[in-house]
Amino acid sequence: MESHQPPASEFRRMRVVQSVCGTFHHFDLARELLSAGCLERIYSTFNRGRLRREKVPDEFVSVFPWIHPALMLLGKYRVPLPRSLNRELDFINKTLFDRWVSAHIPACDVFIGISSCGLRTGKAVQQRGGKYVCDRGSAHIRVQDRILREEFARWGQDEVSCDPKIMELEEREYAQADAITVPSEFARRSFIEMGISPQKVHKISYGVNLERFQPVGTPSPETFEVLFVGGVTFRKGIPYLLEGFRRFRHPRKRLRIVGAAGDEMRAYLAKNLPEFTEVLGTVPQTQLKQIMSNSHVLVLPSVEEGLALVQGQAMACGCALISSTNTGGSDLFTNGVEGFEIPIRSPEAITEKLELLAGSPELLAQMRQAALVRVQSLGGWHDYGQRFVAFMQNLLASRN
Repeated sequence: MESHQPPASEFRRMRVVQSVCGTFHHFDLARELLSAGCLERIYSTFNRGRLRREKVPDEFVSVFPWIHPALMLLGKYRVPLPRSLNRELDFINKTLFDRWVSAHIPACDVFIGISSCGLRTGKAVQQRGGKYVCDRGSAHIRVQDRILREEFARWGQDEVSCDPKIMELEEREYAQADAITVPSEFARRSFIEMGISPQKVHKISYGVNLERFQPVGTPSPETFEVLFVGGVTFRKGIPYLLEGFRRFRHPRKRLRIVGAAGDEMRAYLAKNLPEFTEVLGTVPQTQLKQIMSNSHVLVLPSVEEGLALVQGQAMACGCALISSTNTGGSDLFTNGVEGFEIPIRSPEAITEKLELLAGSPELLAQMRQAALVRVQSLGGWHDYGQRFVAFMQNLLASRN
């Protein structure tokens, strides 16, 4: 049986509880905290089976699977719900989950709650003398809301970017928490821009599962393979990708889009898909690493996100990157070495970099090799877990 004994006495004294509405990176963090001997428990709205895949035994897991799985099933089978009802159910799910965790949480030194569903529990832990860490995977919610409002207006989308009740709740979390963790410099700057003290915001960049992602092929020299992976949404900058690829002059180019698309984006794709583009939908990770290995470059032109995991995954498969300034890419690669960082909303920049790479095979080969070397130096999820442990130790030391 695998041992979960802590490597040092300091770790034995630190008891950590997590709560996450969904999955995100928290299941990877739970596995690493367990390995370090820190994990007391993780609370999730997912079932235990999902955590078993990350080698987190059932005795460390408590689940609240009453609303979230139902919402996921409705989305999977495209059961139409009024937008207002969907938002209300999401808000109810998060607030009930937080209430339930706060009533069951054991004694702990640090509580890590993903943003929008940890306020009540965080207060309860603080009242017992523990520390509350609000973990936010994206930019400050007001910055996120502003950017997405601008984006939806550009494309005539009748959408409200962020639920006002969730925005108010998150801002109360930011104020209440002893510390806020974010994955990228872009996200950290957004909090400082909104008046949060720099000393309160801590950047801990995500890891890459180097066991699951590694080169398993090479791109064909006969074509130029461009790849996008992620949610196929306006937030991810899909219109700029399509326009940039359309302008890209190459006799044997191909763009493959991997990820799920909502109704609005499917309607947009039906009218705006350029030639030589394939929409693959979602694919399993075993297939994804093959697609990444066979692609020359991954393009991620998002207008807002914290740190897109697919960037590190693509680098681990030897893929060069073209990423916008708002993807957290600058925390993964150096502009001009492993890839290119471009402005948001710039199809011209996408075209320029695609043509540069397609016309410079030696530069492309150098970037692909540099990406492999760089991602190995960044480390996998184990390194992320160790950085989080060190951060929490410092947080507890400040209490003393």
